Amino acid sequence: MYSFEPNEEQQMLVDAVGKYAQNDLRPAAHDAEESRELPKKLVSKGWELGFLQASIPEAYGGFGDRSAVTGTLAMEEFAFGDLAGALAVLTPSLFAMPILIGGSEEQKREYLPKVIEGDWRPYTAALIEYAFDFDPTALKTVATANGGDYVLSGEKAFVPFAKDAEAMIVYANLDGKTQGFIVPKGAAGLSVADEREKLMGLNALPMYRVKLDGVKVPAANRLGGEVGHDFELILASMRIASASAAVGVAKASLDYATNYAKERDVFGVKVAQKQAIAFMLAEMAIEIESMRLMTWEAAWKLDTGKEDAAQAAYLAFTGAADMAMMVTDRGVQILGGHGYIREHPVELWMRNGRGFAMLTGLAIV
Repeated sequence: MYSFEPNEEQQMLVDAVGKYAQNDLRPAAHDAEESRELPKKLVSKGWELGFLQASIPEAYGGFGDRSAVTGTLAMEEFAFGDLAGALAVLTPSLFAMPILIGGSEEQKREYLPKVIEGDWRPYTAALIEYAFDFDPTALKTVATANGGDYVLSGEKAFVPFAKDAEAMIVYANLDGKTQGFIVPKGAAGLSVADEREKLMGLNALPMYRVKLDGVKVPAANRLGGEVGHDFELILASMRIASASAAVGVAKASLDYATNYAKERDVFGVKVAQKQAIAFMLAEMAIEIESMRLMTWEAAWKLDTGKEDAAQAAYLAFTGAADMAMMVTDRGVQILGGHGYIREHPVELWMRNGRGFAMLTGLAIV
């Protein structure tokens, strides 16, 4: 069974990420959201923590081994600081981790060192599509075998840093099965919208719509090569990452609302002493802890190869998405009228929290 106590290396990573989240991401979050731009130095500093590098074996240019449990611990800390900043720092993981999980040996040796060696560079992935019934296992974007190549056609949404991406993994429906394809920058038929997506939240993270009009890629660019890969494992990793981020955002809202309620006087009584508020805070804490444990368990099952890891990841993701919406909404309520003021971060966390239902594919551990 998994331990509830991080090992020494995990604790060092959590401490480092937590310090960065608290001292760098959190203070920059408001201005980044308003200006719709994250400072490059902020992203670079987060990249230098080496979270992705520590997940890649030495054979491919890294200095560690992948652990979904470690990833959940770090992702929660990143998101506790600011979700948009966290997703920006970790965008290259969207390209590197699927290759590590499901790529061929040749793909790992060719691409992983390019991503992790040196400074942060925009490598990304395209999974989400514009559809009310979006299902990552039944994509509308299609891949068709054509001799020694594959031809990709379709449209993707919310692709981080697509405008400047060195390369991206595009997920498409190949004979009823979701498969990833490595698409290089400037590929013929690949077009990125000039304007960024305009969203309710996450406005500091540059995301774009991407169209694929007969994009031809060689068979060697299919993730895993001709044999392909198990998308279920990649999807489970994405869902666990999203669940971890949801826990982090919810925890931020709970902490802020709790501190506010303890300090704010209403008719001579602290807000936290009001029974309705105290019960609300307690329920928020219970939901966060419940989803945190579900997420840890799903990550542990993924690391240990349990047969029900994918199911556990799905349950953690759907539960955490609902929890984040409830907790962040109550965070706004507890601040009363002040919760609706943009100078307080609870309204941003509520707007970001609403997005978790569609965030699969924006993070991976």
